[in-house]
Amino acid sequence: MRFMFSIVMVAICSNVMAQSTWQTLSKVVYKQKYFEDAGYELDMPVFHPELKELEGKEIKLKGYILALEGIKDQEHFMFSLFPFDICYFCGGAGPETVVEVFTKNKKKIRYTSKSVMIKGVLELNNDDINMHMYILRNVTLIQ
Repeated sequence: MRFMFSIVMVAICSNVMAQSTWQTLSKVVYKQKYFEDAGYELDMPVFHPELKELEGKEIKLKGYILALEGIKDQEHFMFSLFPFDICYFCGGAGPETVVEVFTKNKKKIRYTSKSVMIKGVLELNNDDINMHMYILRNVTLIQ
């Protein structure tokens, strides 16, 4: 009985931590920056100190896979706090609700429209306009 209780408590704690991490990711503001190569200004992220503390650390997130190349197994995809119909790309949320994901050893994760939990190492990006501001590397599926 204690073993089963322990498993339930670990699952609850993981969900709470993942939600808390999304809240931390929302602590970002934007500043205009001119890009000589592109020839225009873009809003670039300025990360809160609490976010900078997470850089290079493993984090857990619960959310939805947004496939970049069709609905198939994925090794590089976007991961959203919200399902596809209200995600950032559909105008229902901000860019802080999405992370760009690269799986560990390019191991593919099966696409699903259901919520999943992943873990990976957070990288903050405020200078490469071809990548998202949040990048999660070495990602594995937890549940």
